[in-house]
Amino acid sequence: MKKLTLLMLLIFGIQVSKSQELESILLAAREDANKLTEAYINPAMTGLIYGMNSGWYHTAKAHKKLGFDIAIGLNASFVPSKDEIFTLSGLESINLPSGTVTSPTVMGSGDGANLVVTTTVQGQPVAATFEMPEGIQDDLPLGSVPTPAIQVSVGLPYKFDVMLRAVPKVGDDDVKGSLFGIGLKKEITSLFGPLEKLPLHVSLLAAYTTMNVDYAIDQNTFTGQNQRAEFDLNSFTAQAIASLNFPIINVYGGFGYSGGSSTLKMLGTYNLEYNGGTVVDTITDPIDLDFDASGFGATLGARLSLGFFKMYGSYTLQEYNIFSAGIAFSFR
Repeated sequence: MKKLTLLMLLIFGIQVSKSQELESILLAAREDANKLTEAYINPAMTGLIYGMNSGWYHTAKAHKKLGFDIAIGLNASFVPSKDEIFTLSGLESINLPSGTVTSPTVMGSGDGANLVVTTTVQGQPVAATFEMPEGIQDDLPLGSVPTPAIQVSVGLPYKFDVMLRAVPKVGDDDVKGSLFGIGLKKEITSLFGPLEKLPLHVSLLAAYTTMNVDYAIDQNTFTGQNQRAEFDLNSFTAQAIASLNFPIINVYGGFGYSGGSSTLKMLGTYNLEYNGGTVVDTITDPIDLDFDASGFGATLGARLSLGFFKMYGSYTLQEYNIFSAGIAFSFR
């Protein structure tokens, strides 16, 4: 596999990593390989789900009809320290020494654990060694799971805003990905009577995002056919939001629920070599994993307005805390 971390692959291969090849895990028995891959990549999946649900707004005030803004932002999901490492246990084909054996997750740091595989292939005992992939936290901005977002918001009648995030399928024969997100905001300040005379605005917001990435795996670790990885993500959020809008400074916040699910599949055939290459086992479609995350969160942020140019930043408290920041060009 190319020197791309699986995490960065999932957001279109933005960064090259020094991490080892993930497919070495396939030397373990299929059930163990799935357990190890799930434990290693789970924090990235959770961070992506929460990140995709963030940064949808920087004010509760709705645009005037056909008013619009274009926002460019970055959401950084911070992984709790408990999810930076995982303990190896319950593995049938891995020869674990006595005591506790740990290895970094993708969002940890340091080298992965050296593991010895002892299993049976074609009716005979075999052995092999491999090293778990290293953690890449130190290579990422703010040591977080980054999710960039380019968003267009347009004002509709009756104080509705529709928000779109879209990336058509892009890439080449090695990496292809697409993204689509849609959100809807409805300002309900008028329901509170006298509040309409204040700089306070209140809205309800709902948003949904789907992302897909296909990645062709280079046969540097194991020979085979049609080796590729597939990643799909679906996320959603529903929030009540409010903002105090002043001529230059805007303070905003919200409270709501975010969740989602993702799948990761490693497809194709892989020729695994054991006993120094004297025994070869061919496996097909070895990895098939499902991930999910959900929970309530509270957001507080501020925006600086310089005419049509805006700068904003917010922080969300939830299972994986999120820092969001960006710029926007807003009209009407």
